[in-house]
Amino acid sequence: MSNIQISPAKKAIGVLPNLIFMSRWLQLPLYLGLILAQCVYVFHFWVELTDLIGAVFGNAASLDHILDVVTIEGAVRPTKLTEATIMLVVLGLIDVVMISNLLIMVIVGGYETFVSRMNLESHPDQPEWLSHVNASVLKVKLAMAIIGISSIHLLKTFINANAYDVKTLIAQTGIHITFLLSALAIAWCDRIMTATQNQANQDH
Repeated sequence: MSNIQISPAKKAIGVLPNLIFMSRWLQLPLYLGLILAQCVYVFHFWVELTDLIGAVFGNAASLDHILDVVTIEGAVRPTKLTEATIMLVVLGLIDVVMISNLLIMVIVGGYETFVSRMNLESHPDQPEWLSHVNASVLKVKLAMAIIGISSIHLLKTFINANAYDVKTLIAQTGIHITFLLSALAIAWCDRIMTATQNQANQDH
């Protein structure tokens, strides 16, 4: 006589719990909106890059646009491209790229975590971090991305330090340090939660 184990029948999900669970799809328009925001950033990046290249080759309109972008209110407007001017424009481009990376992490990681599985395990371009993403990991990665963006803004401020008062410099530095401490706190809490979960799994 064969020992055949019959798995218990799965309990059907009630109407109300199923409705609550299906409400996660209300987030879909939000992620689609972020994709549109990503398109806006791509267009903005292309415009700035095109004007920078045009200014290098002597296009007057492109040069005026670049100089208007890098000029801080109250500071003397530069009259030509300089190393500092080009650096500010490039930092602006890097800032756009880092914000775009942040959007990708929110769109892909958030959808995978809170809406539906994307089944990317066999895809050759699956991001390495997505294979073990959860709400805690996503928060840590978003915090690190925000620190990177804050660093770019702080560097742009220090390049134009003469155009800012001391209070502004101290305030921006304090905000950046706050981001750093917040990221450390999030990572520390995540480490404690992971250690607690691993200990609970070992006890079982």
